[in-house]
Amino acid sequence: MAEQQFEHGQIEANGISIHTVSAGDGPLVVFCHGFPESWYSWRHQLPAVADAGFRAVALDMRGYGQTSKPTDIGAYSVNHLVGDVVGAVTALGENEAVVVGHDWGAPVAWYAALMRPDVFRAVAALSVPYIPPIGGLPEGLTINDLMRAEAAGRDYYRLYFQEPGVAEADLEADVERSVLGFMYTISGDIVADGVHAAGWDGHFPMGETISQQLVVPERLPSWLTADDLAFYVGEMTRSGYRGGLNWYRNINALPAILAPFVGATIHQPALYLGGELDMIAGNTPEAIAAMPTAVPGLRRVEILPGAGHWLQQERPAEVNAALVEFLGGL
Repeated sequence: MAEQQFEHGQIEANGISIHTVSAGDGPLVVFCHGFPESWYSWRHQLPAVADAGFRAVALDMRGYGQTSKPTDIGAYSVNHLVGDVVGAVTALGENEAVVVGHDWGAPVAWYAALMRPDVFRAVAALSVPYIPPIGGLPEGLTINDLMRAEAAGRDYYRLYFQEPGVAEADLEADVERSVLGFMYTISGDIVADGVHAAGWDGHFPMGETISQQLVVPERLPSWLTADDLAFYVGEMTRSGYRGGLNWYRNINALPAILAPFVGATIHQPALYLGGELDMIAGNTPEAIAAMPTAVPGLRRVEILPGAGHWLQQERPAEVNAALVEFLGGL
């Protein structure tokens, strides 16, 4: 299915305008991308899911592409993000959907399933395992404090992203370099090419910038064409990085937002796919081993050998096969 066969639309939901890209007819499957991405990250999945008899709809998430970009940092909390997906289902004329998420879109998908089991009948997540709600933290303690302690004197990408304007200036100085650098640095290729011995976990020396950590390859990875790169660069040049970075600036709000759901579990059917070399977003053996307790509906976990973070782009055939099988079994 060529890109021109996708149907582009705009829906009004949760106080913003959301750009949608659709293929096929049937039960609704909504796709949520992550940072610093686009609906386009699902370009290989939309046709496969449509061909399997579903209505596949990828969103440009809040702050990205042709979707609204509120100016208020507080407008990017997980409540807003989950609310966008709930609102999108209704705006698309449906009462329920399967939600699929990758990177930041994965927590959105997980928490959408947790908060609204009446709307989301199943959930599939890529690259970020489910982390159950922990409840409110003691006064004076934040998630950022916990990340700082874990970093043990190093900087960490999520901490580097906190100060408004800093990461924007760093990453927007050369958008093509930063986009390609992110794509390559946390892909499986950087290990296969012998540049890094293992996947990067996001920590780096204090005083350096995030762009200094990004490696730009001499030639594009096999899964990323020049046209693909140009699309991402064009979208990020138009939108800037601020919207996507604002998701990170709401991490401290997570414990309180999720506190009412402490002890709740995700009973809907669930699928988790990860890359063997992906360490950037908590894709650890410990987190994966803990998931069946918090997600009793978990039907399948598959870790793809040699794959990095951009799973649905690095390994489209395997991801499509797993997704179609999961959807077909609902």
